[in-house]
Parts: sequence; C-alpha cells; structure tokens
Amino acid sequence: MAENNSESSGSVHRRCLSHSSAERSPPPGAGSSKWIRLNVGGTYFLTTRQTLCRDPKSFLYRLSQADPELDSDKDETGAYLIDRDPTYFGPVLNYLRHGKLVLNRDLAEEGVLEEAEFYNITSLIKLIKDKIRERDCKTSQVPVKHVYRVLQCQEEELTQMVSTMSDGWKFEQLVSIGSSYNYGNEDQAEFLCVVSKELHNQSYGTNSEPSEKAKILQERGSRM
Repeated sequence: MAENNSESSGSVHRRCLSHSSAERSPPPGAGSSKWIRLNVGGTYFLTTRQTLCRDPKSFLYRLSQADPELDSDKDETGAYLIDRDPTYFGPVLNYLRHGKLVLNRDLAEEGVLEEAEFYNITSLIKLIKDKIRERDCKTSQVPVKHVYRVLQCQEEELTQMVSTMSDGWKFEQLVSIGSSYNYGNEDQAEFLCVVSKELHNQSYGTNSEPSEKAKILQERGSRM
C-alpha cells in the first residue's frame, strides 16, 4: 500500500508541473513572435513588436497586440495590410525605433504629421507641430529684398513721373543735381529720383541689393 501511495503522489506531482509549464507558455496570438511584417501601401516594413509598442495609445500598439476590436487584414505573406503612404511611414517607424524625427529635404513635415495623427502617436504629433511652427517662424523673419532704380528728370517732369509710377514701384529719394540747362532766362533744375520695388523672385540674385550708385545718391540726398 505504501508503494502505491508513493507512485500516486509522484503522478500528481508530474501533472502539477505540466499544468504550471502550460500556464507560462505564450498564447498562440499576441506575443508569439518577436518580428512583425507590415505591408504599407504595397511596401514591406519589418520591425519588432517592441518597436510598435512604444506608444501604448497608438494604432500600431493595438495592431502588434492583435487587438480583437481592431479590424486588420493580412496579405498572402502574413503581413498586416495598412492602406497608407509608405513614403511618410518610414519617418514614423524610425521615430518609434530611436525617438528622433529624421526627414529628407524633399519630405514635407505636413505629410508626416498626417501619418502621425492617423497612427495616434501623440509625442510625434507634438514634435512635428513644433517643427512646423519653428519653420514658419523662420520664413516670416526673412527680410524683404528690394530692387532700386535711379531716374534723371527735370523739375517740370517730377509730378508726372511720380504720379505715373506703377507695378509696385515706390518713391524713395529725390536728389537735386543743380541746373544743367538754361532756356531763355530760366534755369531748369535737374533731379535724380530713386525708386524701389519689392523683389519676390529670388532668382535675380545680386540685383536684389541697391547698386553702389543708388547708395551714394541716397547718402548725398540725406545730407541735403
């Protein structure tokens, strides 16, 4: 009887160990694989489950955990199908990998922001919005450039010339250069008129700056 009890106790002990091992083994769904394959707009991305779990509130976190409430399909290779632009998904995935936003020069921040909002990655959304705000602030602080012209005219022509200026030209400076002509008993005064215009096309290069002649004339006029 003692031997039978010993064998029975050993059998019970083995069953308990078996149940304990089964409880520790991962379920067949979430967490069963370290690597996850994504098919984003026809482009494949391979990443780890840990990377996609960086933001617990994101769409990618739910996808990696096989959330039953998330309607996600897979293609014939087993990759999750995501109908989004793969060009902008790259920076999003890299941000989850190393926590930095790295963008190519030809990639618009607004496009990446759209993807960050779709995947609901809150920290990335804030980072991109700050970057866009900083970019726009720098753009608004760029000084306006002007192109200058110096026109020579007589006193009787001044009114007509100033009143007929158009196409964005503005009067800047009037410099008297004396009387060069004499008609009968009256001297005809001569003037140099400096006008300017905002330069919107940057391709003009050095023409955006006042010429040396225009600068000298402006300085001379300010002393008169």
